[in-house]
Amino acid sequence: MTVRHSGIGMTSQRTRARMVERLREKGIKDEIVLAALNTIPRHIFVDEALASRAYEDISLPIGYGQTISNPYIVARMIEVLRGGGDIGKVLEIGTGCGYQAAVLARIAREVYSVERIAPLLGKARKSLRELRLANVRLKHGDGFLGLLEAGPFDGIIIAAAATHVPTELLHQLAPGGRMVLPIGSSEQRLRVIERTAQGFRESDLEQVKFVPLLQGVA
Repeated sequence: MTVRHSGIGMTSQRTRARMVERLREKGIKDEIVLAALNTIPRHIFVDEALASRAYEDISLPIGYGQTISNPYIVARMIEVLRGGGDIGKVLEIGTGCGYQAAVLARIAREVYSVERIAPLLGKARKSLRELRLANVRLKHGDGFLGLLEAGPFDGIIIAAAATHVPTELLHQLAPGGRMVLPIGSSEQRLRVIERTAQGFRESDLEQVKFVPLLQGVA
């Protein structure tokens, strides 16, 4: 592993381990998720000027009006998505810089990720290629439409706030699967939707703050 991956000083493995310990203290209980976060160098997904802040529990700008979510919310959403069980195939809406897709790749068998902003997807592709994650597939597209050709998915995770749950995505959720997304406009909450034999079961969790989920491509 290169110095860029392993990091030095504020981007070292020791700093990453301290981040994981803080997440544990904040209430993240899923050790599979914590172990995945411990293996992914978050600093390679942000601009070099911000690398020293990569392991703080804050969101950081990644360009094009987008942010990399803070480590707690990444851990929390994946913990909810897993629900204590294994995940086969996951769809992520909003690749962003690629960090969450990289963490998911350590947990799920297959990860598909859709990003509407082409230059952002290009940067994510480069960072993920550096980590040699063979089970991640990226696509430039409209997240509202999901990825019908690769579905159904055992898990769907949306990294931007929707005002309503996109119907296309509900249809792409496999029976027994879970979707986790921020929902709302001025006030947002994390929502988990489970597909059961009887239909969809929804429950709202804690308050969150995300950029809005937009339609179309850019």
